Amino acid sequence: MAQEAPDSGEQVEQGFLSHLIELRSRVVRAAVSVLVAFLALWPFMRQIFDALSRPMVSALPQGAKLLATGVITPFLVPLKVTLFAAFLLASPYVLYQAWAFIAPGLYQHEKRLALPVIVSSVFMFFAGMAYCYFVVFGVIFRFISGFAPENVNVSPDIEQYFDFVMRMFLAFGLAFEVPIVVMLLVRFDITSVAKLRHLRPYMVVGAFVIAAVVTPPDVLSQLLLAVPLWLLFELGVLLATVVGGRKAPDGDAQAPAK
Repeated sequence: MAQEAPDSGEQVEQGFLSHLIELRSRVVRAAVSVLVAFLALWPFMRQIFDALSRPMVSALPQGAKLLATGVITPFLVPLKVTLFAAFLLASPYVLYQAWAFIAPGLYQHEKRLALPVIVSSVFMFFAGMAYCYFVVFGVIFRFISGFAPENVNVSPDIEQYFDFVMRMFLAFGLAFEVPIVVMLLVRFDITSVAKLRHLRPYMVVGAFVIAAVVTPPDVLSQLLLAVPLWLLFELGVLLATVVGGRKAPDGDAQAPAK
């Protein structure tokens, strides 16, 4: 008698387990890359934190420094900063592992679109962080320090400063993703360029609302986020006009699984 073929339920279970095993392998590789980057940056922990704190220190009065009020804060905060820098350093390889995991299940036209989107997303996120570090921080810190009374010693706590910097990096990094998000919304026919242009006044108001939530409560810092956010939306609409909506591919078969 011929051997019975495994039922569909067993095949689904085996396929699911193989995907879990591959996912675990990809996650482990990504984590190892971050660990390797962290160990490589460990000897430069103090220099990395000094570079991160330079915009704040340069805005303080002559001779003023940041404070560490906790017992282990002088060690813990630079450690967090170094781990964050290690993740940024390893992020291309981490994203490659994510791409390698999802790529076998994509169609060819999706593969052609996904890789440029991933690369441009990384570039725009780093561009947002660079804009925040080199432009926004210097303006905001000088503006805020200028309002301190003469008998007040401005010496921010390094833990609060780190939390503020991470929040600002995340806000500006995500803000610079707006053109890509807008272009993808049009590319996949979720919306249209005409609808986006119709929503322009609401987007401008939304940009200022978002800026008011994530930035310090002063007009200058809100403008430094709201205006680029609006301009990036306009850039996304322009790119979406060039790219256009999705065209159904003919005979575009799904890529075979590994």
